[in-house]
Amino acid sequence: MDGASRPPESKGAEGQPPERRQGFVAQKARQFVALLVRLFFRRVVTLGVEALPRDRGILLVAWHPNGLVDPALILTSMPGPLVLGARHGLFRWPLLGLLMRALGTVPIYRRSDTSGPDPAHRSHRNTTSLDALAAEVAQGSASALFPEGISHDAPRPTTIKTGAARLYFRARQLRDPTSHAPAIVPVGLHYDRKRVYRSTALVVFHPPLNLPTALEHDDGANPEAVAALTEYIEEALEESSMGLDSWALHALLHRARKLVRAERAHRAQADPGRSDIVEKIIGLKRIWVGYQHRSQTDPEAIDAVQRDIAAYDEDLIALGMDDHDLDRPPSVFRPTKHLLLLGQLMGVFVLMPPIVLVGYLVNSAPALVVASLASRLSELKKDVATLKLLLGLILFPTTWLAFGLLGAWGSPLSSGASTPQIAFVITTLAATAAIGGALSIHYVRLVREVVRAVRVRSTRRLQLDAVVRLRKQRSHLHDRIMGFAEGIDLPGHVREDGRVDW
Repeated sequence: MDGASRPPESKGAEGQPPERRQGFVAQKARQFVALLVRLFFRRVVTLGVEALPRDRGILLVAWHPNGLVDPALILTSMPGPLVLGARHGLFRWPLLGLLMRALGTVPIYRRSDTSGPDPAHRSHRNTTSLDALAAEVAQGSASALFPEGISHDAPRPTTIKTGAARLYFRARQLRDPTSHAPAIVPVGLHYDRKRVYRSTALVVFHPPLNLPTALEHDDGANPEAVAALTEYIEEALEESSMGLDSWALHALLHRARKLVRAERAHRAQADPGRSDIVEKIIGLKRIWVGYQHRSQTDPEAIDAVQRDIAAYDEDLIALGMDDHDLDRPPSVFRPTKHLLLLGQLMGVFVLMPPIVLVGYLVNSAPALVVASLASRLSELKKDVATLKLLLGLILFPTTWLAFGLLGAWGSPLSSGASTPQIAFVITTLAATAAIGGALSIHYVRLVREVVRAVRVRSTRRLQLDAVVRLRKQRSHLHDRIMGFAEGIDLPGHVREDGRVDW
């Protein structure tokens, strides 16, 4: 590959790349994806947009923990047009393939694919598909790629493939010599509870990578340069995703974050309120940076504090309490709080069960059909979740509407009723089936939360000794953790009340 095959392009004022425009179909497809994102998430927070380069092409790279949701979040969070690359097998799915074509997604033919023609032909198709994305980046557009090549549930990025590095070098070859070299921008994707409907997500556009001098002037023609840039991208994804060896360790660092925050607030005699996802992630990043540094310099001390945090965590769980509960002493009888708890008990154990039962009965059959069809129709195991989402978007609303129609048809109220009245009955029954289905998924968790609320109120009175002991333990752990942080440049800014800003 060489610069002689550079595609034609028009230049903007002062040699800058022209503004890229989206076609009408792509705009409508993007609006549809944005609607799906708004329906799926309660809130999506985006940070770092203001730091994105405006005078060059951009290659966004991100880890891939959540299937189709990952590109949807990046697409709807990125200002301006964005060209996505996706595994070519996804284009064979009827609805998904249609949507991706409307968005202008470029199919990526991976060299590692085991199906299809001979290896030489697969390699050629891989190079051609990466060239298509590289041409967009070379002309000043933004493109996104998931260098792992596969979605996963691991707590850190899996092995990074060379596609992103090869795409970057190719875009640099294809660009106008008078324009700036493309920028590689790592993207952090963080999910509050990624398997929970109407949860919260955070998209962080990190500053562009400052490449080593050797890579800045390399044309990428030799495998060593591609390997070096791939390793550099892998390190950036490790940092942007805060990769760890296990989810258990991930939970332990979150416990460290929460106990440090609670102890800071206690010492400041402040009530900072609940953490939002931005504070959770920057707080975790501070703990992660300290953990990574001290694991290299003092691993024995890190192991010791991990064991003590785990013991503290187990004691809190046994009491059904959280870190901030330790600072709320037993209170006298407060009618409002007890009435609120009584309302929760009535709602969860009296009002919800009939709705949950309807939702369970109506949605069980389509859920089984979706699971069965997804397993049979998907060629690869990693495609099952994506296919479930697409089938569910069709089958569940159809089932709810059918339930509403059958209920209205069989209701004695339907005889002599006007059309608006029948429509109201159909809508009410369909909504009950949908809400009941959602509640049935979370009902066990709701029961546990109410039981926990009752337990916390009792433990504050019956187990004061344990609370006092845990409060002292939290203070001691806070001091040890902050001792580890001495001399380390931690991200974020700590407020007086204990909160952390990005």
